[in-house]
Amino acid sequence: MEKLSIVKIGGNIIEDENALNNFLELFSNLDGKKILVHGGGKRATAIASKLGIESKMVNGRRVTDAETLEVITMVYGGLVNKNMVAKLQALNTNAIGLTGADINSIKSEKRPVKEVDFGFVGDVKEVAYNSIDKLIQADFTPVFCAITHDGNGQLLNTNADTITSQVAIGMSHLYNTSIYYCFELNGVLKDINDKNSVVKHIDSKAYQQLLDEGIIADGMLPKLENCFDAIKNGVKTINMGNTNMLTKENDNFTRITL
Repeated sequence: MEKLSIVKIGGNIIEDENALNNFLELFSNLDGKKILVHGGGKRATAIASKLGIESKMVNGRRVTDAETLEVITMVYGGLVNKNMVAKLQALNTNAIGLTGADINSIKSEKRPVKEVDFGFVGDVKEVAYNSIDKLIQADFTPVFCAITHDGNGQLLNTNADTITSQVAIGMSHLYNTSIYYCFELNGVLKDINDKNSVVKHIDSKAYQQLLDEGIIADGMLPKLENCFDAIKNGVKTINMGNTNMLTKENDNFTRITL
């Protein structure tokens, strides 16, 4: 099976012009077929506040009312996505920017209201991996923002980590798929205050142990739940660390396998 790399980058890289340019160069130089997934929450929050729209968060997740959805669509699907696509074109990577509504690629359903009504937030239900593959086969590099749709005309704000793992699960029907989650840290850390205390390899057994010891907690919990869901559903390896893990020389990051 041919290799496919799916790379997700977070808001802090997007906000820093130099970091973003460095990352996009590394991404462009990655061998083989690839997909990029990005968020843009910090930019959306900043632009919303300029427009006098207050951003509401519950447990670190954004509540998306109708006004906020408009801002997110403009910022994720427009400003952030098209900027990246233009920069990738300058690096000779023939990128195409997408939401989940484009080519009906990622369908979600609105998150049911339990304790919290998150508004127009979607949970991924279906990835049209054959359609996405048509773009890849035509030598395009898909760049997905964190927006999906419900198939009935409604756009939905969707967690970019989840989009990454669900697209990877779908594409693993056709490819030997690896995920790269790029963020500020060097990887999963044994000690949050020591940036060099990277846990280099986590399998199911080590994961349980890290959970029991409370080393994996807070924001890392949903990230790693996503990871193990993907690994159990056909994704070969998941790598977590800073953008340097996209270079062949760097081995200081966390690799997750079954």
